[in-house]
Amino acid sequence: MTSIGQQAGRGLRWGLIGNLITRAGSFTMGLILARLLTPEDFGLFAVAMAATAFTMTVKDLGIMAAVVQWRGKLEDVTPTATLLSFVSAIILYGIFWVGAPYYAAASGAPEATGVVRLLTAVILVEAFTAVRSAAMLRRFEMDKLTTAIAIGFVANAATAISLAKAGAGPYSFAWGQVVAAVITGVIVFFWARLPGRIAFDKPIAVKLMKFGLPSAAGVGLESVLLNAGYIVVGAVMGPDWLGYFLLAFNVSSWVPGLIGNAIRNVTIPGFSRLAEDGGERLSNGVRRVVPLLYTAILSFAVIMATLAHPLIDFLYGEKWGQAAGVLRWLAVVMVVRMLVALAYDILTAQGDTKATVWMNLGHAVVLIPALIAGAHLDGIRGAAIGQAIASVAAALPLAVYFLRRAGVDLHGILPLLVRPTVGALLATAVAVVLERVVTAPAPVELITAGGAAMLVYGLVVLPSLKQLKDIPT
Repeated sequence: MTSIGQQAGRGLRWGLIGNLITRAGSFTMGLILARLLTPEDFGLFAVAMAATAFTMTVKDLGIMAAVVQWRGKLEDVTPTATLLSFVSAIILYGIFWVGAPYYAAASGAPEATGVVRLLTAVILVEAFTAVRSAAMLRRFEMDKLTTAIAIGFVANAATAISLAKAGAGPYSFAWGQVVAAVITGVIVFFWARLPGRIAFDKPIAVKLMKFGLPSAAGVGLESVLLNAGYIVVGAVMGPDWLGYFLLAFNVSSWVPGLIGNAIRNVTIPGFSRLAEDGGERLSNGVRRVVPLLYTAILSFAVIMATLAHPLIDFLYGEKWGQAAGVLRWLAVVMVVRMLVALAYDILTAQGDTKATVWMNLGHAVVLIPALIAGAHLDGIRGAAIGQAIASVAAALPLAVYFLRRAGVDLHGILPLLVRPTVGALLATAVAVVLERVVTAPAPVELITAGGAAMLVYGLVVLPSLKQLKDIPT
């Protein structure tokens, strides 16, 4: 019989392959759209995307997460879970349709109202497929999910680029994502191999909601925290500056999108199974995953922080240069964001969804004032600095506290993080020095300074990875 680790490993490999393909395509599409659209177009889309990100996370009241960790037959829970998911999505979309003008105005971009209404319609499609996607995640069928998402992305790219060339502005983004959601949704609906029946079973509904509501609240807060920068920058500085902020945030999201999403597709079902076997196996799994994740993301953070200007210049052109100062600080946010997301998944796998709510609330208390103060003091760069400070000072300590309170033994992790940290500091010094010494076009700076920095980092951190083999499984 295939072990949990083997199933999770297979799922992770397929998740990484899928994310690599879609992120490479998304990267290429972003390069094209950055040359066809204006910073204001990007800013208007950012306002709509922030609203959609929130609706996507809370649309099913946490039903999807509840199905992933369901203890029992999926066929028993599917009819009720599908009904709850669809009803909640309809109600939520109605709220956003009515509130779109007020939300857009509060974000400093009243002209984004139509884009918000169109893009948030994605949740109506997702309502039909959320439970089936959860079932496929539970069975680690990432090969099928990856294929469905890839097909949808091709439709997204074709639609968005065509509309951008035709002058559709920010609507090109929105229509691309709606088309992708429909195509992916149809494929997932049939590939999930679940009954199409819809029904209501009160005991099952109560059990789903008991787990799902706190989970939805936690994920919703996580989405608010992730997109709070858009709202604050848009309200304080307007859509043009928000466009620069969005571009920098998108670059800082490459790694979470590529590695983080693949990991999250297997961590909740994987840690959920480990939690069933006992706290010791779960703690050992955490001690293995955290150093690996930290080591992997630090290398990317070094490049983004030290070579932000040549990176933005090379990829998007000089007109987007204002985004570089933002990217330096969002690289710090990226590292903390992925570590905190892992903590969130561990807590969710244990069923401690209330802890995720308090964790995100504590972060929000620090983040919102930091963003507002930063934006007023130093514009978009100040907002990024405020977000970085809040991540390090609030989000990370809170994640550690709630993991320990949940009984996860973190003893022994800190020593495994020393080498990657030292390696990152040395690599940063090398990159900074070479960037100043080498006066050449952006591609040459990236190759010389970036390559030397990664060589130094690799030489320092490779010995530390061998220590992970001694951790019991």
